[in-house]
Amino acid sequence: MSRRFVIEAVLVAIYGQLLVPSRPVEYLLPYSTIQELYEMRDSDEPVMPDPQEDAHVKSKIGELIAFFEEPFNRKKLERALQVPWRKSPPFPISDNVTFIVVNTLENAQYGERFDPIETELVLLCMREQAPMLTDQFELEDKIIEAGVPVQLYDVEDFDFALEGGISEEDLQTP
Repeated sequence: MSRRFVIEAVLVAIYGQLLVPSRPVEYLLPYSTIQELYEMRDSDEPVMPDPQEDAHVKSKIGELIAFFEEPFNRKKLERALQVPWRKSPPFPISDNVTFIVVNTLENAQYGERFDPIETELVLLCMREQAPMLTDQFELEDKIIEAGVPVQLYDVEDFDFALEGGISEEDLQTP
């Protein structure tokens, strides 16, 4: 059985280990995070602090964009974008990795506390009962401070999360 995680598309470009997991993984990507890839690719702002790493990540972002622009994949995306919260058919990336793009809808449920993409990530986690993988400490802090009922894993803890992470029983044990 595959593990499911909500994640921003850019993290897949930054953290290559996410594409070579030891067991099957299904990544749920809000469509807005795919749109964000175009902005990152075209921006003069660095994605990574080190110039060599930045060039590498921008190259991976370009590859990810090209993947979603392939005619067959573009058709899958277009179908998902017709209705809010519709999931695309699976995009198999490898034997162990599948992407599913979700046409998420930001509804200002969390007001000014979260930006629109953060809100979409949180709502997708709640809707799909899937944990979030992130590398943003600020987002992790905001989610914890707001008491949002989602499970979070830092990307650095990916292997732990992949192996099952923290169960519902673990969360309820004092």
